[in-house]
Amino acid sequence: MIIVKSKSEIAQMKEAGTILALCHQEIAKMIRPGITSWEIDLFVEKFLQEHGATPEQKGFNGYQYATCASVNDVICHGFPKKEPLLNGDIVTIDMVVNLNGWLADSAWSYRVGTVSEVADKLLRVTEESLMRGIAQAKIGNRMGDIGYAIQSYVESEGFSAVRDFVGHGIGQDMHEEPQVPHYGLPNRGIRFTEGMVITIEPMINEHAYQTKLDGDGWTARTLDGGLSAQYEHTIAITSDGPLILTQL
Repeated sequence: MIIVKSKSEIAQMKEAGTILALCHQEIAKMIRPGITSWEIDLFVEKFLQEHGATPEQKGFNGYQYATCASVNDVICHGFPKKEPLLNGDIVTIDMVVNLNGWLADSAWSYRVGTVSEVADKLLRVTEESLMRGIAQAKIGNRMGDIGYAIQSYVESEGFSAVRDFVGHGIGQDMHEEPQVPHYGLPNRGIRFTEGMVITIEPMINEHAYQTKLDGDGWTARTLDGGLSAQYEHTIAITSDGPLILTQL
């Protein structure tokens, strides 16, 4: 069942999203060769506490951290680690913020020092694909319009859109209906109506879209060892068009 949100509920989610965006703003200043994703995770937990919020995924199905930290070939759900990030790495920091029971979800990929031309292009294309997906999140459009906008663009740039992990509805629960694939055909799937709130979070691979799971049961990687990047926003469907809840 899709849970439609009122304007006041969306406003509360926007407050959570503002805290999340501020946190990413500070993380961007921290990213450098030598820092660890463990340090970033500790920072996020403290930052959220100072702003009256909590990390929603900590404790979710036994997950132990405030963030997911996915480096290079890790697509999503990587654990924060004490090994330093290296010059040339790319790292995705993903978090869900709970403020007074309302949630916001956003991931961002960061360049560590100077990255390769391929890595730089992958990040630019992935971020652009997110914005193209968001542009389709408007009343009257269908779910497939988002997936098609993302898939057709990234494939034209030589990359692939992951199939095994998708966006989702969000509100007072982290994962609500509907699912939001980042691939598909236009004019297919459910039609968007005012008050729906979803995440759009394309995970884009350097090579093939296939994935594999580490033995920890969480960490998802590219099957062929290529790079993967992800950008994510929480979006409300409004009469004025898509409203990004997780940016300043």
